[in-house]
Amino acid sequence: MATEETRLKGLLGGQAASKLAKHRDIETVGDLLAFAPRRYRTAEADLGHPAVGDFLVAVARVESASTRQMAKRRGRMLEATITDGRSHMRVTFFDARGHEHKLVAGRELLFAGTVSQFRGQTQLAHPGYATLEEAAALGELGDADHTGLIPIYRHVPGVHPWTITRCVRLVLGQLDGVVDTIPEILRSKRDLLDRAGALRALHAPRDHGEVDAARRHLRYEEALVLQSLLGQRRIAAAAVATRGRSARDGGLLAEFDARLPFELTAGQQQVSAEILGEMARPTPMQRLLQGEVGSGKTVVALRAMLAAVDSGGQAALLAPTEVLAAQHAGSIRAMLGDLAEAGMLGGAEQATRVTLLTGSMSAARRKQAMLDIASGDAGIVIGTHALLEEKVTFADLALVVVDEQHRFGVEQRDALRAKGRTPPHVLVMTATPIPRTVAMTVFGDMETSTLRELPRGRQPITTHVVPTQKPGWVDRTWQRVAEEVAAGRQAYVVCPRIGGDGPDDLDGIDLVDEHGPADDEADGERVEEPEAPQRPLAAVEEVIETLRAHPALEGLTLAALHGRMAPDDKDAVMAAFSSGGIDVLVSTTVIEVGVDVPNASTMVILDADRFGVSQLHQLRGRVGRGGDPGVCLLMTATESDVAGERLAAVARSSDGFELARLDLELRREGDVLGRAQHGARNHLQHLSVLRDEAIIELAREDAQALLADDPELAAHPQLRARVDDWADEEQAAYLEKG
Repeated sequence: MATEETRLKGLLGGQAASKLAKHRDIETVGDLLAFAPRRYRTAEADLGHPAVGDFLVAVARVESASTRQMAKRRGRMLEATITDGRSHMRVTFFDARGHEHKLVAGRELLFAGTVSQFRGQTQLAHPGYATLEEAAALGELGDADHTGLIPIYRHVPGVHPWTITRCVRLVLGQLDGVVDTIPEILRSKRDLLDRAGALRALHAPRDHGEVDAARRHLRYEEALVLQSLLGQRRIAAAAVATRGRSARDGGLLAEFDARLPFELTAGQQQVSAEILGEMARPTPMQRLLQGEVGSGKTVVALRAMLAAVDSGGQAALLAPTEVLAAQHAGSIRAMLGDLAEAGMLGGAEQATRVTLLTGSMSAARRKQAMLDIASGDAGIVIGTHALLEEKVTFADLALVVVDEQHRFGVEQRDALRAKGRTPPHVLVMTATPIPRTVAMTVFGDMETSTLRELPRGRQPITTHVVPTQKPGWVDRTWQRVAEEVAAGRQAYVVCPRIGGDGPDDLDGIDLVDEHGPADDEADGERVEEPEAPQRPLAAVEEVIETLRAHPALEGLTLAALHGRMAPDDKDAVMAAFSSGGIDVLVSTTVIEVGVDVPNASTMVILDADRFGVSQLHQLRGRVGRGGDPGVCLLMTATESDVAGERLAAVARSSDGFELARLDLELRREGDVLGRAQHGARNHLQHLSVLRDEAIIELAREDAQALLADDPELAAHPQLRARVDDWADEEQAAYLEKG
């Protein structure tokens, strides 16, 4: 008998076990049972409409078959035509031996193989095949009367589908003592199968109703374990004591509010009240602030930082890049005015000091900044990863603000928290709106606040796709840029590369495959598609020279900005662009967040198909920030339908929440979960944080009820063991990365 921990190598034999381990990391019985069929077919004949490269599994009848002598080598080849009554396909064996007496006209068989093409015609070359009786005996067709479902698994190179089915059925036949993670009281409440029944229904279903029941159990099970783990973390966090931080009457926050030249939106007022209320409590705040590009998160965060300073403490803002850190420092100083000039001539009575700390600062400036931080003279500290260094100490760190959370690991957030004398309050910001379920899963140790309104005065942005296959459209793009400059406005041109081929040439872009996710991760069966030649991506250093020579842009002032430039040079370029001294800024994605130039009205993004949906939305949020409407032109040479649909969606919608959901649907979910939730990539085999929102919420409700009565889950040892297992693996990943 076997358990889910049993190694496959001793159970299945060497060849099948080794290929499953090599290609799919399947090493135990539990791994194999978690390798769920991607879809199911009935025993009805169906060739469908496969594309070259698809791995086809179909029941079809042999319409004709013949053998002939090969012209250039010894032996006979067999050619057959198979049909499902609607479609036809050629089947070829270059060695007819062993096949000519099986593949005869009139026989109905189950075929499996990769679709190829020969002389313009699709074919199966050397496919696997079996009679319906043989397939039924292997369990490939379910019941012997062929009324069951055929499970279609993700392709494993060198392993035919019925071999996988045979392995699964062998394992199910020997499986004993399946441990139920879900407590019986919850299985009954939610009308769920037990785990053993769910596994059998998943791999050997009689109908689609059984498949649905199996998937529901397995998705709920993962959701319950995840929500129990996050619930225990919330309980642990609530038990931590800290110092409440409140603004004082007539203090720095009150003075800032009195000087604000605009009125906060209703959303900003509500979210600010939530944050300030939590900071006043003796339990550390853990809050995620998400919102649209330009929704005013910085003002909300600044009010929280001023409350921390009012309480006698310090606030630290952690930014992912030096450009963004410098932008934050500049914009916060500008908003505060003389309230940021403590100890300086002309500084306000309630003033504090804003200090910037980055890795590229001169030794003298860095030393002074660290002294200001350690002494407490700097009430607001803004920096990059340099803030995390051990030698950086704070007098009294009261609040940590993390900007663009997705650029940082959990351990980096915690490293900054550890610098407080008492546990500081934490506010995490993201300008990429995250669908509610994803936020609940990825940032499960945090409460979430959302800003949906845009501040009054923000102008609409019109977005168009510009295919480079239409030269007239490309020329019109540069003419439009020139027209905007002639009207007194400015433009960005964004490139994915800097220039050259060094490891840092891709400057802040998370390249997206123009064809979408890797094929064997998609919901089909295409495998090992030949690699298409890669188009060279637009590079700042080359594009700026091309644009300087373009007749439409003659006489305009162009400048480059990218991550390989010296910090002082970057600052000088941004200062010149902000002051209007540069007409067109040719840049990488370093301008993605934080850069605020109200006079910039136009953006051209080159090779736009290689950017993610959310990143495109972030980038275009840099224009339309002043009194003029914005325009964003997405230039692309792609011929991919997937990439075209992605760009069309960005052009069609300005709703960041809608686009964030689309972005997540187009990506592999492990990419979403892996960075913030160590181990989640491996654990979430069945659960989709987008599709299974209702299941996740039910599981969260049930986990909270269990933990309210039994925080250690002592009465539910099987669930506790799974939760501990996930927590242990996350801790191991944390230590390894730290």
